[in-house]
Amino acid sequence: MRRIHAQRRTAVAAAWVTSLTSFAAITALLSGSVAAAAPVRPAKEVKPVPAAGQQSNSGAGSLMTTAQCRAKWRSDCYNAIQYRQAYNLNPLYKAGVTGKGRTIVIVDPFGSPTIQKDLDVYSARFGIKSTHVDVVKWGNVPRFDPSDADQLGWAGETTLDVEMAHAVAPDAHIVLAETAVGRIGDGTTGLREVMDAEKSLIDRGVGDVISQSWGVAENNFPGFSKGDFSSIQNLRYAFKDAAKHGVTVTDASGDSGPTDTTSNGRTTYPYRVNAWPTDDPLVVSVGGTQLHLDAKGDRTVPDSVYNDHGASGGGQSHVFARPSYQNGVAGNHRSTPDVSMSASLKGGAWVYSSYDPKRVGWDVYVGTSEASPLFAGIVALADQVAGHRLGDIHKALYSLYAKSSSNPSTGIVDVKDGTNNSYAGVTGYTAVKGYDMATGVGTIDAARFVPALAKAG
Repeated sequence: MRRIHAQRRTAVAAAWVTSLTSFAAITALLSGSVAAAAPVRPAKEVKPVPAAGQQSNSGAGSLMTTAQCRAKWRSDCYNAIQYRQAYNLNPLYKAGVTGKGRTIVIVDPFGSPTIQKDLDVYSARFGIKSTHVDVVKWGNVPRFDPSDADQLGWAGETTLDVEMAHAVAPDAHIVLAETAVGRIGDGTTGLREVMDAEKSLIDRGVGDVISQSWGVAENNFPGFSKGDFSSIQNLRYAFKDAAKHGVTVTDASGDSGPTDTTSNGRTTYPYRVNAWPTDDPLVVSVGGTQLHLDAKGDRTVPDSVYNDHGASGGGQSHVFARPSYQNGVAGNHRSTPDVSMSASLKGGAWVYSSYDPKRVGWDVYVGTSEASPLFAGIVALADQVAGHRLGDIHKALYSLYAKSSSNPSTGIVDVKDGTNNSYAGVTGYTAVKGYDMATGVGTIDAARFVPALAKAG
């Protein structure tokens, strides 16, 4: 997740990445107004701290229109109402499809002490009914310390995750699982705590969809260089449990395009790599697009690939062989992403937060950490239509994709404008007709996709 500020942004290494950053520092960086700024890091870095930085010049609380963002930052910014229009969600709401009776689980280290208050303010501002957030603490979660950069970064990630999922599925119940371990030494510390928290909730029957917004480069796991992938395989138990119990799991595909961050957290690999768990065959990998919207949320041009200070993660796994659902669309290995939603700097999402007493109000967040909870909300809507959990939706998703070129009722919208996810000097993949490793099968028209997925699943 990326959170971009207009003043100097302090780059924070994150170990399993997140993809959050607040908006104005990167736009200022791009416009040349920031001198001696630390390098802005992509999602999936080597210490579990979502990218976070200093307060924007405008100050938190300055909710602006898209036109005002464009004039001030030379980048668009979008709110919940625009997203609902862009993804054609309003017909579903009118038909009573709101996620009612379904539960979305968000899992983040540390969480946020103000998540309920912030969601209430966010909802009220856009005329959305709020929902109760059940907070479940896994382990000895420390008392929130706003001077701790790790906790501050994860609070931002938590806020983004919860508000984006709620914006799409307003009547879905939300469970926030907060884990106690945030720092990562070798790139894997803290992952078992997250997996344990997820498995515990699954075994107790809590949650229909789990949204994740973090990851670690496959190359950073012990044994990878020797072809020993057991350190990854031994962490998959929560996802296997989810498949067994019919729970859908999503994850952000990352913000480093075809590469990812090395174990030192400061550099990216100079060649193509992928990350876990977004590459896990049991996880829906959600990549990023750039929306081009007017004030109402209608598209002015078709979506393109997120690639403007960070890029949609995508590529082939070196750990997992091609799953059967990708036969005919991928090479010999699991390819990511599967599907894509909004994530671009030039079209970031407004988020409200008050966890930092020095920064209370509205900011714009970007990155595939935004895309994962958006799509988790879509799955919750489809669960409601189906009347049951859809579980691992890959087979249904690719089945719909296979029909999409001749049948628009599938709701899958191809992203094929020729943009790409190249990043940090590593050549990426181009959005072409059909499946590609920049946006997967493309993006979605929810009014068509939700009932189609419910039926196919």
